[in-house]
Amino acid sequence: MRIDVADFRARPLRVHKFLHDVPLEDAWAIELKGGGNGRSIEDLQNAFTAGRSDTPAFVKGLFALRGALGIFFGWDKRSPEWKEESYISRLTASDRALTSVVPGSDDGRFQFIYRFENEQLSEVRNGTVHAFLSLSIQPSPTGYVAYLGVYVKPTGWFTRVYMSAIAPFRHLAVYPAMVRNTQRVWDNCWRS
Repeated sequence: MRIDVADFRARPLRVHKFLHDVPLEDAWAIELKGGGNGRSIEDLQNAFTAGRSDTPAFVKGLFALRGALGIFFGWDKRSPEWKEESYISRLTASDRALTSVVPGSDDGRFQFIYRFENEQLSEVRNGTVHAFLSLSIQPSPTGYVAYLGVYVKPTGWFTRVYMSAIAPFRHLAVYPAMVRNTQRVWDNCWRS
């Protein structure tokens, strides 16, 4: 379910300091039943990724439409300066020692910045946004709770227009479908 950004910011996560100057656009809490001891962010990532690939036709259609618009308007055509804008450069020596993924490695449409035991951060840069996806996990009395935070740094005047235009689709279709699918995959793999 969608949560207040203040509740997300209250969690003890590295992302708060790391993205201190980037607006937190959305925050979600995902109840994950069971799982047993020792589930990690990698387990959550696997469920989240599998859940993304099994979205309803309507959501797939929205992603296809966004992809077509990206091609038509050139939003997704890579620009050399985008690599220089990556927040990977913000990683401290301590962050680099703790991360279990190579910063900049592939995370679907995103690229990893870091993955710690219970938290990870990925980014994507295109012509509409410089966005960051924060995933974290913590034990709960009934299993685990996953937290999803979406940060968006404007890349120009169009970012606010774009984010406002897609807000209803994100909040009513895309994120709820991703949450349900993540829960379903988790249940299939880890429910005890």
